[in-house]
Amino acid sequence: MLSSALVLTGIRRRRRREVFPFLLRSIFSSSAAAAATVWPENRRAEISTAVPISPGDLEALVRGQFCSGKFCDLLRSVVSRPSVLLTACGNITPLGHGDGGGDKVCSLEAVDRFGLSVEQLSRELRRGEFDLESCCIRMFPSRVKGESLVLPNLKLKVVMEAVRMTLEAIYDPRLCTFSYGGRSGMGRHTAVRYLKSAVENPTWWFRVALHSERFGLRHVRRLIAIMEEKIEDPSLARLLQGLFVSEVLLIELGGLNMGRGFPQESGLRLILLSIYFNGLDHDLQDLRLHVQRQNPRILPVDGRTVFHNPVRLYAVRYLDELLVITSGSKTFTMNVKERVIRYLESNLDLKVNRLDTTIHSAVSEKMNFIGMELQAVPPSVLHPPMSEKAIRARKKYLKQKAAKALELKNARETIRKKLGLKILNHVFKKLKKCGEFKFDFRIESEVRELFRDWAQEVVKEFFQSKEELWTWHRALTSGDFLNLKEVRDQLPTELIQAYDHFQDKVNEHMKPEVACRLIGEEDGRESDVGYDEGREEEEEMEKEEDEEEEVRYAERTVEDLRRLCMRVNAPIEAIRRAVKMAGFTNNKGRPRPIKLLISLEDMDIIKWYAGVGIKWLEFFCCCRNFRVVKTVVNYHLRFSCFLTLAEKHESTKREAIKHYTKDLKAMNKDGLEEVYFPTEREIKMMGDQRLSDPKPVDGALCMILVKLASCETSCSCVAHFCGRADTHLYRVRLLQNRLNVDPSNEEKWVQGMGAVHESLNKKCLPLCSKHAGDLYLGKISLQDIDCTSFVDI
Repeated sequence: MLSSALVLTGIRRRRRREVFPFLLRSIFSSSAAAAATVWPENRRAEISTAVPISPGDLEALVRGQFCSGKFCDLLRSVVSRPSVLLTACGNITPLGHGDGGGDKVCSLEAVDRFGLSVEQLSRELRRGEFDLESCCIRMFPSRVKGESLVLPNLKLKVVMEAVRMTLEAIYDPRLCTFSYGGRSGMGRHTAVRYLKSAVENPTWWFRVALHSERFGLRHVRRLIAIMEEKIEDPSLARLLQGLFVSEVLLIELGGLNMGRGFPQESGLRLILLSIYFNGLDHDLQDLRLHVQRQNPRILPVDGRTVFHNPVRLYAVRYLDELLVITSGSKTFTMNVKERVIRYLESNLDLKVNRLDTTIHSAVSEKMNFIGMELQAVPPSVLHPPMSEKAIRARKKYLKQKAAKALELKNARETIRKKLGLKILNHVFKKLKKCGEFKFDFRIESEVRELFRDWAQEVVKEFFQSKEELWTWHRALTSGDFLNLKEVRDQLPTELIQAYDHFQDKVNEHMKPEVACRLIGEEDGRESDVGYDEGREEEEEMEKEEDEEEEVRYAERTVEDLRRLCMRVNAPIEAIRRAVKMAGFTNNKGRPRPIKLLISLEDMDIIKWYAGVGIKWLEFFCCCRNFRVVKTVVNYHLRFSCFLTLAEKHESTKREAIKHYTKDLKAMNKDGLEEVYFPTEREIKMMGDQRLSDPKPVDGALCMILVKLASCETSCSCVAHFCGRADTHLYRVRLLQNRLNVDPSNEEKWVQGMGAVHESLNKKCLPLCSKHAGDLYLGKISLQDIDCTSFVDI
């Protein structure tokens, strides 16, 4: 077996498809002879009552195969179980689209309707009769010099998913906490959250760059050797080796086709990649613990403040991307780097690009990792102090808020007063008609005392208002012509005395200083309420605010000198290059129409633009410069869509905006308005609100589905377990073929951006309206449909 595999490495690529059936037969010939067991009768009863298995039951089933320190006979005892295969069918079904648009398939009858017999598949796996060669379909490219692609059919996808579930139940609890990608709840955003919250004071870092190479036979043998430490199952090892030999399972190290939803990838290779790098992860984990024990934190003594930054080591691995961060010296970082490279080259037999695996300063240099830009900055950069203009605006807002609250309070009091007057008016009317109320006791004194208290409270509240007092004082003392001697001599003495007495009372009760002092004396409080004293209070408050600002400034300065935080930004230049390359903007950066989309329907055009915009918003929502991404989506993509619609209907942009509105509303078949593109308000409210593992925008941006102008086909929808027959043919048009650009050329292609394999270009896929719309919107990818069932036109 191994000799034939070694012969394969020396054969040219164009002859490989002639020899891999022979290799598969040689690999599985011994398996079929060794697994010739009798099919028990009770297995039929098990199949007839099979239901999807839960993760807990699957884990218990796998643990039941643990014997003598290893998991034994997993392929025949776990993977071949009908309940596991049925669960695998449900996992590869797009969420909410199983069995013609409903939930995931969960019964044998639903699976049998699609030509996939769980009973027969379970029997083949148990007996070792599974024919891998017949399940591999080779897709030939449209170009003469292009590379072909081997894809699994639906039957093989179910088997691969069942194997992935089994391996995940074994290895997922044993993977390190900084291993991200291909795991539930451990996606890109989780890795970014870890970098933001856990990494403290980074000083040096380096990213391990691997040479672009495919997972060869030497890597497969090493992978199987790693798995044999936990698993003892020769049939499972032969199955995995057959998947790699047939090229249906490809792992391209150092490439851009992992975790992006492309048809050339699968969930099985993600877990296999984590298993392959698990030894390196544990080695880094042990080194981290050793460094932490050698450099403990210094605790404060006697309440004294101690500023101490101990040496720390951090690591984050997302699939084949590894980032190592240190808070120590550069010599320490160099030793860690040599240790990592030595492990990769000796233990994992990988080729490291030493030119790109260089140490950078975390403060002065940016680092590209998982499609984002990282840099260590002081806390004041992430949380800058408010400017004087912002402080004034905040004070103005607080004053407006207080005035609004006072207006509401006065309105409530006015309503209560009006209600009280209505009640009193009603009582007096009743009293006037009836004469008087008859009670056993008299309440006049209590009511009089109550009204007197209310009146005193109103008068006191009125006198406490300086503005009201000054207003009445100016009104009553202005124009005092009776103070003139010529006028006083001509008036009667009684009138002069009455006027003087009135002025004394005005000064006594209406002058703010006197009235406030009298009120303070009556309440038994000693307070300075004069104009000058109020001015002093304001000056004291301003002085306190200045002192608090000085304290905050000192704290910010000390914090900036002793701490460094992680800033995560979106690569704006790469986004702008992608926008320009796809045709959203012209050379001046202004929106332009994409003429290839003119052949689509209006709803499909809006959905395609919405799919690209939503993917970008979901992918970069955890970045600090997310506002720039919002502008790209809200302006460039939105108005490019308007211009494309206007170009299609030979109208102007203004007419397109008036017809579709700024929210890009379109009419569906039922005559109802639907909105797929995010509205301006929705984009404004978006932010870092949830953890997810978003797929990059590459799949939605690099592919366009063109609906053929033909009648409905008799083929069923190629989405997994979709039974709808009302399908249309859609031709796949790829961006790199349309632009005649090689995605491997970084000068013409966008750096860090993947591409759908060229073998799918111009292939025709029968799709129902539901799944075609989901492909436009990016809700599902080409990995969620059976691309081997294309229609050759």
